[in-house]
Amino acid sequence: MPWLQLKAHVAPEQAELLEELLLAEGATAISLQDAHDNPVFEPERGTTPLWQDTILTGLYDNLEGVDAMLERLQSAWSSQLPDDPCPTIEYELLADRDWEREWMDDFTPLRMGQRLWIVPSWLAPPDENAVNLILDPGLAFGTGTHPTTALCLEWLDSLAVSGDLQDNSILDVGCGSGILAIAALKLGAGHADGTDIDPQALQASRDNAERNHIQEQQLSLYYPEQLPDGLYPVVTANILAGPLVELAAMIAGHVAPNGRIALSGILANQADDVLNAYEAQGLIMDEPALREGWVRLSGHRPA
Repeated sequence: MPWLQLKAHVAPEQAELLEELLLAEGATAISLQDAHDNPVFEPERGTTPLWQDTILTGLYDNLEGVDAMLERLQSAWSSQLPDDPCPTIEYELLADRDWEREWMDDFTPLRMGQRLWIVPSWLAPPDENAVNLILDPGLAFGTGTHPTTALCLEWLDSLAVSGDLQDNSILDVGCGSGILAIAALKLGAGHADGTDIDPQALQASRDNAERNHIQEQQLSLYYPEQLPDGLYPVVTANILAGPLVELAAMIAGHVAPNGRIALSGILANQADDVLNAYEAQGLIMDEPALREGWVRLSGHRPA
């Protein structure tokens, strides 16, 4: 079945109204895309920023009456914003395709370090003897494809190779999909605690742990205010630079003597602020690891 797609370039202040109008006409999906590839990495809390030139797209499964729909959209816009002209709305028919199959074909297993692989659930592991973490790409909470996650996974793999992860406990702050905690357990950690403010993230962590045959007693998940006091030989936090600085005392306070820490979700121009915040907590930090404009900071607490 073909689909009807309506598309318009809108300013940030126009996006909400046009989205409401497209939904009122029966859109089955709405998407917003930056017209100039200027990503918003770390918005201020409580804001939902949009790009100055946003492409707003509505998708419809009803192909009848396109001209009448466009007239209704123009009329509804004018009734609410009589002084602002309605953005130009273009339309086209999209041929029916197996979108899920095409999406799946875009992904392959990813190698992280020497031993660890991230393998989509529909593919066979490339190396049955490797440490294979089954995780599907496309989830909202991290699946190994982003440089920040990959940098942390490679760091965990290096700890496993050196023996510094074996049977140790790990704390993952902002656990998201649970990818770092689960990877650590599969690499030899004895126990993992994960914490996140989002209940959907905690559920995603549980689901991914079950998919990877992690026993319930191996992984404990908490909201931040529920996390027990305690020191950990390994601590990770792959969130954003702002929260990393704000939470420096709490996160660093969980690093045991001789314990190690990895921090990511940091843009290159933010690294110094985060580095200084954790050195102020008594940690000795290593040289940053850089990939595609993102940074991983690692370090340890002296004995």
